[in-house]
Amino acid sequence: MTDATTISKNIAAIRQRIWAAEKESGRQAGSVKLMAVSKTRSAAEIAAVLTEGVNDIGENYLQEALNKQQELAGEAICWHFIGPIQSNKTRQIAEQFDWVHSVDRLKIARRLSEQRPTDLAPLNICLQVNISNEESKSGFAVEAVLADASSIAALPNIRLRGLMAIPAATKDPAAQRASFAAVRTLLAQLKQQLPECPWDTLSMGMSGDMEAAIAEGATIVRIGSDIFGPRQ
Repeated sequence: MTDATTISKNIAAIRQRIWAAEKESGRQAGSVKLMAVSKTRSAAEIAAVLTEGVNDIGENYLQEALNKQQELAGEAICWHFIGPIQSNKTRQIAEQFDWVHSVDRLKIARRLSEQRPTDLAPLNICLQVNISNEESKSGFAVEAVLADASSIAALPNIRLRGLMAIPAATKDPAAQRASFAAVRTLLAQLKQQLPECPWDTLSMGMSGDMEAAIAEGATIVRIGSDIFGPRQ
């Protein structure tokens, strides 16, 4: 487990990186939100993140997340589900999360819409795009996003906010930016196609490529290892 002092120092360093990337890209300071990705991490470690003013928490595994939500009940947390979604898990995701970034097919969007409790605010969703066409990754193909977005936008109880992507891993900044630029271009197409949707979110960029993502318009970066250390 990573101690609170280390987490505090790590978050300070990440915020400095975000600020520098915003400045380098000519973007307004504070335009990029930091999400802490806490899979395999304890509720105590999440509590340390909250102390640093990071309230957006991303979880990949449903049961693990539900356990942490119970432990942290009463805390002011915006819970994001960012992992692969099985059809039999959509009800609990719809009931227990504020955001879902990993909607990768129309069927999942429909189930989330049907199962979102009506006494809660609409569920914020992003469509996950397999921008690098990797067989090992989930996500819509680009053509499928454009084809299905209208049907998803029409569903009740959800609010279509933007796109999420995990491009093929590379250390080449130019290649990183090219992938993220493709996601930004797709979002621009969707804004023209469906201007009634907010389309205010690009969830992209992790510990190794967040500067490239910010340069290409990321509004949320998902950071795990650079906050908590190597995965346990």
